[in-house]
Amino acid sequence: MKPASAITARRAAIGNLVLLGSFALLCAALSLWQGSELRWRDPGAERWLGATLVTVAWLGLIFLLRIRREVSPRKPMAVPDMAAGQATAADDGEAAETPALPATGVTVRVVYASQTGFAEQLARQTLQSLQLAGTAVRMDGIDRLTLDDLRRGGRVLFVVSTTGDGEPPDMALAFSRQVMQQPAPLAGLRYGLLALGDSDYEDFCGFGHQLQRWLQASGAQALFDPVEVDNEDDASLRHWQHHLAMLGGAPDLPDWQAPKYQRWQLVERRLLNPGSVGEPCFHLALKLLEGRADWQAGDLVEIGPCHAADKVASWLATHGLDGRVMVSFGHKGRQPLAALLVRCRLPETDEVDGLDEDGVAAMLQWLPHRAYSIASLPEDGSLQLIVRRMRAAGGYPGLGSGWLTEHAPIGAEIALRIRGNANFHGPSDARPLILIGNGTGLAALRALLKQRIAAGRTCNWLLFGERHQAHDFLHREDIERWIDEGAIERADFAWSRDQAERIHVQQRLREAGDELRRWVDAGAAIYVCGSLDGLAPGVNAVLCDVLGAARVEQLRGQGRYRRDVY
Repeated sequence: MKPASAITARRAAIGNLVLLGSFALLCAALSLWQGSELRWRDPGAERWLGATLVTVAWLGLIFLLRIRREVSPRKPMAVPDMAAGQATAADDGEAAETPALPATGVTVRVVYASQTGFAEQLARQTLQSLQLAGTAVRMDGIDRLTLDDLRRGGRVLFVVSTTGDGEPPDMALAFSRQVMQQPAPLAGLRYGLLALGDSDYEDFCGFGHQLQRWLQASGAQALFDPVEVDNEDDASLRHWQHHLAMLGGAPDLPDWQAPKYQRWQLVERRLLNPGSVGEPCFHLALKLLEGRADWQAGDLVEIGPCHAADKVASWLATHGLDGRVMVSFGHKGRQPLAALLVRCRLPETDEVDGLDEDGVAAMLQWLPHRAYSIASLPEDGSLQLIVRRMRAAGGYPGLGSGWLTEHAPIGAEIALRIRGNANFHGPSDARPLILIGNGTGLAALRALLKQRIAAGRTCNWLLFGERHQAHDFLHREDIERWIDEGAIERADFAWSRDQAERIHVQQRLREAGDELRRWVDAGAAIYVCGSLDGLAPGVNAVLCDVLGAARVEQLRGQGRYRRDVY
């Protein structure tokens, strides 16, 4: 089967030949008709000027149509940081280690394929973020990338645009035609892919998809699911930055651009796992204080976290500074230094030695935000989350989870914005749905179930894992009621510590292999929410073993296998 780029190129060539032939026939007909009038006459300066302006306008239009296929340059976007709780939950709800990039001294390569410069700009910001995380990294254009570079293995992050009708940028033409024409032995390569495109075109992110298929066929392993950017979709760019923070092991990387938060109020906080051997997990409910908000099941929120007041007071005392002093910061006007520090990264001692209050304010950076899956629907009357209180180095509560589950009092104002996550929206029809998750990954699955049940769609299969059934069965009342009412047709649970042998969700899925095949044959979609290092690869391996790798890839291409993993 010919690659998509070759087919597209052949169609374009045929179209151009037809167009040129039509022009030639028209010229011949006009020559025969007006042959006696074919002698030179000077049209005059006014007509020369008009013809020149029309030609320039036509060339400008062609140029604009050419570059429209790539997102136009604009301001850098914000980074969604590692979601405390679900973003680090292992496949039974335990905290997992953050996946790290290669050790110091090993280079991570950032490769860009750009037509107008925007992909190169994003690649440069990617490089800078990884450098801030302490990762040795280099950046190259795809026109300098060789097959030998990729055969050496390691990790490569691709940032690629699409131009024309699904074709590679000019700088990627040689790589596409000379390297990507057949699979290569790249089993040692791990890659991430950011694909820029415009969904107004039929072949959305065409070159990105071609590159992904070639890498998969060559045996390369994805570090995470590809991130697609549709025109001005800043949410997708923040999702890419989230992956960078995770891969670099530095969740506190500064945002590329501060999110525009709305004002919400924390109205409920309820412990979901009393007596658990793990960290406490909370159900949170928030209400909007002004304006309006809407979301769909599968969407996320970004929270602007705050330090605890006593932590800021201790920092001020340690550095001999007065938090009551009024200081200026950006466009926020003057405010007490202590109030500003609550929302900013607290500098290290060597960064502020010798500085007064104004000097400290001049060097502050906003705290990076945290992302969480939404566990409710707008019809529920509140925006609900499931958040596990994580512990940072030294035993201190995590930045985002500590703020939401411990430091913020009920009634506190929370800076929050909703982030669309179209890749994890539920099916638009009544097809069967298999929902697989663990720990606080239940949040997105709960919202999807609520949406399905409200629409009368009850062909749902839930697979969920945690530690102990007696203590860690999150939102047990809802799930058992839905099972009793027939709104969940099948449910399988993996309580990892209720027996001597650790049992995880992927094992339950493997045990139900025959049922899995039956559901998929009946048109089921599969949605997975949980740990990138634990749940996601385990479930993917089972799916490939039971259904076959080709079938799994087909499901992914049809949008019937979707993952929201961290």
